Amino acid sequence: MRPDTNNPAAGGETPRRLCVYNGGFLSQGRVRRILELSGWDISLGLPGDGDWVGTWGKSPTSGRGEAVAARREAPVLRVEDALLRSILPGRQGEAPLGLMLDDMGVHFDSATPSRLEHILATDPLDDSAILNRARDAMARMQSAQLSKYNAFDPHLPIPHQDVPHVVVIDQTRGDAAIEHAGARAGTFREMLVFAQTENPGAKVLIKTHPEAQSGHRTGHYGPEDETPNVTLLTDPVSPWSLFSGAQAVYTVSSGMGLEAILAGHKPRVFGQPFYSGWGLTQDENPVARRERKLSRAQLFAGAMMLYPTWYDPYRDRLCGIEQVLDTLEARTRAWREDRQGYVASGMRLWKRKPLNRFFGSVKPLIFENDRTRARDRARETGRKQIAWAGQATGDVGRVEDGFLRSRGLGADLVPPLSLVCDDLGIYYDPTHESRLERLINASPALPAPAVARAKRLILSITQARLSKYNLDRPTPALPDGHRILVPGQVEDDASIRTGCAGVATNLGLLERARAENPQAVIIYKPHPDVEAGLRAGRVDPDRARELADVVADDADAMALVEACDALWTLTSLMGFEALLRGKPVTCLGTPFYAGWGLTRDLGEVPERRNARVTIAQLAHAVLVDYPRYVDPVTGTPCPVEVVVERLASGDLPHPGRVNRALSKLQGLFASQAHRWRG
Repeated sequence: MRPDTNNPAAGGETPRRLCVYNGGFLSQGRVRRILELSGWDISLGLPGDGDWVGTWGKSPTSGRGEAVAARREAPVLRVEDALLRSILPGRQGEAPLGLMLDDMGVHFDSATPSRLEHILATDPLDDSAILNRARDAMARMQSAQLSKYNAFDPHLPIPHQDVPHVVVIDQTRGDAAIEHAGARAGTFREMLVFAQTENPGAKVLIKTHPEAQSGHRTGHYGPEDETPNVTLLTDPVSPWSLFSGAQAVYTVSSGMGLEAILAGHKPRVFGQPFYSGWGLTQDENPVARRERKLSRAQLFAGAMMLYPTWYDPYRDRLCGIEQVLDTLEARTRAWREDRQGYVASGMRLWKRKPLNRFFGSVKPLIFENDRTRARDRARETGRKQIAWAGQATGDVGRVEDGFLRSRGLGADLVPPLSLVCDDLGIYYDPTHESRLERLINASPALPAPAVARAKRLILSITQARLSKYNLDRPTPALPDGHRILVPGQVEDDASIRTGCAGVATNLGLLERARAENPQAVIIYKPHPDVEAGLRAGRVDPDRARELADVVADDADAMALVEACDALWTLTSLMGFEALLRGKPVTCLGTPFYAGWGLTRDLGEVPERRNARVTIAQLAHAVLVDYPRYVDPVTGTPCPVEVVVERLASGDLPHPGRVNRALSKLQGLFASQAHRWRG
C-alpha cells in the first residue's frame, strides 16, 4: 500500500486501534514498530467503532481475526513480509525490512483483488521519476544479487551452466501462496513434466526454497526426482546467476518469479501469483480480470515501491526502496564475506572486540598470536585467515582502518566505524595491486545512480566537515595569500615506507614545498599522533617556522583544507579529503588516490593505474565499495551514509576508562621506544 494512504495517522490523526489475535504481532518487535510508524495502535480485545482487525496474511491464525471482524463488522488489515525481507528466513529469527499492509486482501490470494492488484490495475504508473527510480532499483538488485532472502553465495558455480538448461522454482509444502494462487501440490508434478517436454535435451535445474535448504521446511521435489537431465540444486546458489544463463523459467507462484521477470525472462506460470496476468508471464491459469499490460518497471514500481511499507533500522523510520537497498547491500555483503568465519592474527587485544563486531557476526573470530598457528587453524576449520595489514604476510586478508574512521584517534584506542579487508594487497602499498586499485580502475563503468550516490555522499561529508578522525580542534588565523597546506605524517607509517621512493620525511616535504613555492603562504599541519607524542615524525620547531608561515599545531584539519588553495603531501589521506573539496593536490609519494588523473604526481605511479576517473567515481570506490561499516548505535553492518550521519551528529559511544588507561600506557611505551631509538 502507498505510504501516504497507508498511514492513518498522517495529517495529525490519532493512530487507529488494530486488534490482533496472533502473538507474533506482540512478540516481534520489528513488525510492531513498522505498524506503529504506519499509524496503528496494536491492541488485544474486541474491535469497537473505528477499530480494525489485523491478521497475518492467510496464516493458520488468520481465521480467528477474520471471524471476529465479520461478527463485529470491522475492516481487516492483512499483514505480510515484503519481497526484500532479510538475509535469513523469518523462521531463523531475523526481522523483516518491510511489510505489506493490505486493506483489501492478500497479495498472493487471487480469489479477490488485493491492494497490490488494485495498484497494478488502476494506477497510471506513468510518472517518469518513479519509473526511473524503479529501473535504478531493479539494476541495483541485479548488480548486488539481492533477493527476498539473501543467504546465498553468488560465487557458487551453477551446474550445467554452460549447456542449454531451464529453471524450475520449487516452493515449500503447505505454503498459503500455493493454495490461494489456485494451485495444489500436484501442480508441481505437472510443471516438471512441462519443463522437460517443452525443452527436449535441455538440463532441468530445480531451485529449492531457502527454508528447505536450511531444513526448516520441505519442498515438493527431492532426490527421487533427479534423473540424468534433472538436477536438484540444494546448494545456496544465486537466483540471479541461475537466471542469467537459463533459456526458460517455470514457477507456480514463487516470489522468485518476479525476479525472473526482472532478469529478462517471461516465466511460465502455473498458479496465479500477483505478477501474472500483466503481459510479462506465460500463464497456464490466467486471472480473467487482469487485462492490463505493464512494463517491467511499472510492475516493479507497483509491487516494490508503491505497495510495501519499508523500514530503516538505523534511523527508526519508514523509508523508500533506495534506503532498503542500501541496508540490504551492507548486511548481505557482511554475511557473504564472513559466513566461513576467520582466524585472525596480529591483532592487539583492544582491537579484538571491534574486529568481532565487523567480521564476527556470523561466526565469532578465532584469535591466534602466532602466524603459523593461525594458518594451521584456518586450514583445520575451513575458515579464512586475516591479519592486521602491518603484520600480514602471505595469502591472507589484510585489515586496516577505513577512511571515515571515528571521532578520535586510533592511538587513543577509539574503536573504528569502518575497516577494510583487502584480499589482494592493501591500499597504502603501491608496490602490489590492491582491491581498491581494481575498484578504482573499474569505476568509470559505474552506472549513473551510483555516481549520483557518490556525489551526494561527497556533499554530506564536506558540508559536515568530516575527516578520518574528526577531532574537535580550533582554527588558527591564517595570513592572506596563496595558501598551501602541508600535512605532516607519521614517518614510520607503512604508506611512507612503501610509497615514498624519494622524499620520505616531513622535513623533506616542507623543504620541497617551500622551494617550489617561494611566494606562497605555507601552512604546516603536524599529524595528530605525532602531536600527541605517540608516533615518530616531529620536525624541529625552529626549522618548521623557517619553512612554514604557520605551524598549525592542534588545529582543525578540515578547516585548514577549506581555507587553503592547494595541498602538498607525501601520502596523507588529507590529500584525498582535499580532492573531495575541489583542491589541487601535489603528491611526492604514491598514495592510493594518485595516478588517476586527479593529482599532480611527483612520485612513482604504477603503470596498472591506467583509468582516468572523476572525483565521484574515485569516492564511490574509496568510500562505498572498499570499506565495511558498522553502525555504533545498532551494532550492525550499515551503509556509509549512516556512519556519516553518526559522525556529523556526534551520536557515538565514547571510549571507557579502560581504553583511556590503555591509551596512556601505550603513549608511555611509544615515547620510551622513540627515546631509545634516538
